[in-house]
Amino acid sequence: MAAVSSLGTASYWCERRSRVPDARLATGISKIAARYVGQRIESVSKRKGFAVHRHFCIQMSLVDDRVFHQNAAEKSAVLAYDLVQGSLVRWNSVADKSVPDPPTAVFIHGILGGRKNWGSFARRLSQEFPMWQFLLVDLRCHGDSASLKKLGPHCVASAARDVLQLVRQLRITPRVLVGHSFGGKVALSMVEQAAKPLARPVRVWVLDATPGKVRPGGDGEDHPGELIAFLQRLPRKVSSKQEVVSAIVQEGFSKDVAQWVVTNLRPIGNSNSRPLAFSWVFDLNGIADMYKSYETTNIWGIVENVPRGVHVNFLKAERSLHRWALEDLQRIHAAEELASEEGAGVQMHVLEDAGHWVHADNPDGLFKILSKSFKCTVAAKKVLNGLRSQ
Repeated sequence: MAAVSSLGTASYWCERRSRVPDARLATGISKIAARYVGQRIESVSKRKGFAVHRHFCIQMSLVDDRVFHQNAAEKSAVLAYDLVQGSLVRWNSVADKSVPDPPTAVFIHGILGGRKNWGSFARRLSQEFPMWQFLLVDLRCHGDSASLKKLGPHCVASAARDVLQLVRQLRITPRVLVGHSFGGKVALSMVEQAAKPLARPVRVWVLDATPGKVRPGGDGEDHPGELIAFLQRLPRKVSSKQEVVSAIVQEGFSKDVAQWVVTNLRPIGNSNSRPLAFSWVFDLNGIADMYKSYETTNIWGIVENVPRGVHVNFLKAERSLHRWALEDLQRIHAAEELASEEGAGVQMHVLEDAGHWVHADNPDGLFKILSKSFKCTVAAKKVLNGLRSQ
């Protein structure tokens, strides 16, 4: 089951293999479910004796063990999020509190990104590791979280505090934190702010980011700070996405970055099923403050004094957008030796054939490297094999 919850609104995207011996019976069940929730099942197929239900979507909010149909965000929402669950996960945040939460990984996007950046990657992980669930968040000022007015300052530490508040609200204790670029520093800040020693071992992945000073790439490469400043000068509403792509490219940024940026435009109104205009989903002024914080935040302390039970992994893209200074590499390698003596861990990895956008440039390579963090224990493998043999 791949379940998705957003802004306190539970939206379930199911790819669940139910023990239904007959595809006709599965179809009947689907129709009954669709009648009750007013939605539709896009397809039901039979595979290896199981019925596979795809894209079964409902909108609901869970309050006091009751189910209410609701499309608006709750006032108590901390951040917008998706929770993608493997097929063997039988848990939700409002269930019996005595039921332990399943192993959970939190994925944190970078500046100008969003939780959807990790959607397909998380679904792939949920299929490979069905006992895990994957929490994807929209950070403050980004995506659907931009509508949640957050108090300043807009910085790395505040963003980390938001995510910590969210996992506490959901009663989740993450086993893995994965942060890309700005999100990498957010993940490190989460470890720094969490209670020590941590309740259980945690693996932290910092993807193409260093704990200290940010060093942009050389001439001819895209500079996020300059891109944010340029976007701030554009009108809040634009007539077409192509208009924005052309403006960004004309300013000297790459077409790939331009096309990625316009995924943050949402349609406004419509005429004959065509949007009348587009507006940004994010808060650019808040994001500008967040990026300045990213450039200046120094979080080497947590890397050079890693709490017991924490393993920090740095991943450098072979064609990184940012310059990794020799000093950075030397400090990470020195931290490796120190952490091993203290019962913690620090490790350096390199992702070949990838630029800064590691999950888009080489998703297979990244999947192979990250998968080590989700391997089942011997006991868990026995349980998994037993479930699969039933």
